[in-house]
Amino acid sequence: MHFKHGVRGGIDGCMMVTVCFYFQVHQPFRLRRYPVFDIGRNHQYFDDQKNAEVMRKVAGKCYLPTNRVLLELIHKHPGQFKVSFSISGVCLEQMQLYAPEVLKSFQDLAATGQVEFLAETYYHSLSFLYDKEEFRRQVQRQGETVQRLFGQTPKAFRNTELIYNNELAWHIEQMGFTTVLSEGWDPVLGWRNSNFVYRSKTTNNLKLLMKNYRLSDDVAFRFSNRGWEGWPLTAEKYAQWLSAVNGAGQVVNLFMDYETFGEHQWADTGIFDFLRAMPGEFLKHPHNDFKTVSETAAAYPIMDEIDCHNFISWADLERDLSAWIGNPMQKTSLDEIYKVGKTVLQSNDPQLIEDWRRLTTSDHFYYMCTKWFSDGDVHKYFNPYESPYEGYIAFINVLNDIALRAKVKVGSSPAANLIRASPSEHLAMVGLPR
Repeated sequence: MHFKHGVRGGIDGCMMVTVCFYFQVHQPFRLRRYPVFDIGRNHQYFDDQKNAEVMRKVAGKCYLPTNRVLLELIHKHPGQFKVSFSISGVCLEQMQLYAPEVLKSFQDLAATGQVEFLAETYYHSLSFLYDKEEFRRQVQRQGETVQRLFGQTPKAFRNTELIYNNELAWHIEQMGFTTVLSEGWDPVLGWRNSNFVYRSKTTNNLKLLMKNYRLSDDVAFRFSNRGWEGWPLTAEKYAQWLSAVNGAGQVVNLFMDYETFGEHQWADTGIFDFLRAMPGEFLKHPHNDFKTVSETAAAYPIMDEIDCHNFISWADLERDLSAWIGNPMQKTSLDEIYKVGKTVLQSNDPQLIEDWRRLTTSDHFYYMCTKWFSDGDVHKYFNPYESPYEGYIAFINVLNDIALRAKVKVGSSPAANLIRASPSEHLAMVGLPR
């Protein structure tokens, strides 16, 4: 790696650290418990009551109070405190349906000019892995939605659950984005660290920002853990940790779920007091600052290229795709939904296509996860099912009905074999007990 000297935040000259705060905001349209007897008879797949309940609960515990704190900080530190978000399209829809005051509070943040909104797949899907054209359509729709609601055309991209590799980076650059996010996973970084701006080996000039997972997870996962050696995490202590990057890096990319504030870490843990105090502590050093994702990418030179062949993500200890495609239920469901999708899209039926696309949301496959390692509890969070098998059966029943509707519209369907199999037969097909 060849460091450039004399640049802002470089090895020589004025030493500084930029913090890049990025938050993911997402809620899926959860499926209702859809019995086999409803196939061919009832096309109401989604649990409106549960979705409204979850959105309003998270709005009260997280979205509204955290947005208020961020707005306070923006006014308290004019031009100095900045954050970035990506909000899935399906989450924005639910805000409009069930909590319009939440959407208004995000629009108030956008109006300050200190908040950036990124692009992602509208349906928070795994479409890049299965259908590149559908991926492009979902990203385009997300960009149009961000422009309509927040007055911004996204320049930076984050894929669902930070899923990333060289191929994704190439496609993102071809789509006109200037920056992409990924997990700063040690096996990919090798001897490097996540505290610089990089470029994917497959791109010409696409900036790559990689999550500092240690410092991010100190807040997102360890903040309230009294058994953690860093507890209690005060704003002053954390600001010192961030500033300590100085000399060994230029940026600290703090990427986390927005529900960290008030939902994963409840208010009584002191998480809001921490958030309210930390920026002021960090900014006590005159050369420290906060930047949005795009500002961070633009402010610093590319220090090296990253060669990432295999897909990585920010999920679980393995940082791979096993949270979504780690067992036969998940693989079967994903294979079948994208097969059915080819016929669904041919139908030109807007409601059918919308129902199918909502079914591509990654959460449905996450609920089927059977991994229960030390981080397994995260698979239970916001999960409407008592077991992954229950989630699988509900999904397959809905998919059967969508396949039937598509067959009626188009006249024939590549999903015919799927339609003939009952949920219990599907469990046997993937080697699971009926």
